[in-house]
Amino acid sequence: MNKEIILNKENLAAINKQVSIPTFDRESLKSGIVHVGVGGFHRAHQSYYTHLLQEKGDAAAWGICGIGLRKGDQKIHDVLQKQDGLYTLIVKHPDGKIESQVIGSIIDFKLGHDTPDLVIDQMAHPDTKIVSLTITEGGYNFNSSTGEFDFENADVQYELQHPKSPRTIYGFLTAAIKKRRELGLPAFTVMSCDNIQHNGDVIREMLLAFATKQDKELAAYIEKEVSFPNSMVDRITPVTTKADIDYLESTYGLKDEWPVTCEPFIQWVIEDNFSNGRPEFEKVGVQFVPDVKPYEKMKLRLLNAGHSVLGILGAIHGHPTINACMEDDLFVFYLRAFMDEEATPVLDQLEGIDLTAYKDSLQERFANPNIKDSVSRICSESSAKLPKFLIATIQDNLANGGSIKYATLVIAAWCYYSDKGIDKNGNPIEIIDAMQEQLNEAASKTKTDPLAFIRQESLFGNLINEEKFTSLYSNLVQKVYANQDIKKIMKQL
Repeated sequence: MNKEIILNKENLAAINKQVSIPTFDRESLKSGIVHVGVGGFHRAHQSYYTHLLQEKGDAAAWGICGIGLRKGDQKIHDVLQKQDGLYTLIVKHPDGKIESQVIGSIIDFKLGHDTPDLVIDQMAHPDTKIVSLTITEGGYNFNSSTGEFDFENADVQYELQHPKSPRTIYGFLTAAIKKRRELGLPAFTVMSCDNIQHNGDVIREMLLAFATKQDKELAAYIEKEVSFPNSMVDRITPVTTKADIDYLESTYGLKDEWPVTCEPFIQWVIEDNFSNGRPEFEKVGVQFVPDVKPYEKMKLRLLNAGHSVLGILGAIHGHPTINACMEDDLFVFYLRAFMDEEATPVLDQLEGIDLTAYKDSLQERFANPNIKDSVSRICSESSAKLPKFLIATIQDNLANGGSIKYATLVIAAWCYYSDKGIDKNGNPIEIIDAMQEQLNEAASKTKTDPLAFIRQESLFGNLINEEKFTSLYSNLVQKVYANQDIKKIMKQL
């Protein structure tokens, strides 16, 4: 076994004998990008693209300062501080090939939950040109049924009364924009990198709703001066496991407390709409377009919805990972039927995209045996995801007279999943969802009211009034509860 080398800037020369390291001068980088939500996806995607651009030697203005707004961000803050912002990206190919490299684009990290001024000052710093976000669907604080900002949120109510002590992204953004305006600095761009359709439009609408309630004059300034480009991002990034950490130690003698694993595929399509300059990401494969919406919709309705189809049905059956689902011929058939018969017909026109090839690539990516993406991760926060990925497809097909049977079974399985929390063998399912209690309460009434679960208007909108859907759902949910073998029901569709 190799002698252990701790990942930090002082050890880069020694690490370079084993794993590729940044070749650019990290000391010369300025924090042009302030990124909120430094999870695995950001580090496998935007941070990686930024690293690639810095490797070309012309992106010194675009270093990344990571931001954590929650107490739960303390661990990643501490690890990256200890490692001087460095981490290892482990790319796992379907054929078993593994590529590892140290990424150097993150040069600082600040926490906002106890020291909000540090974050506000960083966002308001003259070097900051972009504030980017991966805060998950739930962080946008809107009602998934109405699309309106949730002013009932206790943190929102608090920061409206205490604007100097923000708690949510909206409080921090308004405080920073206000400070920049007072300092005579141009507005930064707010760039969402989350899996939300029209993500730029959403963060713009929510921020304006919040700012209008807090300071109408500031809201008018934001509306005029701040850009919010929509973007579509894609790279499958499983949760880091101990095995990943052990792999680096046993293979290279490299001690990295929080590496990131991902697939080789990567994509970023973004609207060229920035307030205060941007990196030349097109040099490293990012696609800039006038309108990203058709590409967003394609990805959300095929990749993200496809993931949820496999994840929820797989959880009920007992498949532990997405690639395990794809080793099951029935799951492969079901996924493709959903994509071909229900998702594809409701997509918009797509320039330069071969949809058949794209769907083929999704199946290959889902089947990657070296990624082993857990169904629990894919199913996490389904209450925030499914209204956008899957329920919207059902609603579109109802309007168009299309098929809804494959997606409806997933909703029925989600009810059982939320109620019983066990697979067909009686093993407990790990459920991660901010609405878990509410979902469980609604689902638990299914025995006496088969439609109880879909009466949650915030999730399902007016689907309860759609007889075609309610009839099919009622039939399928009763079958799931009676049979509990999801594969038998899948075969019958």
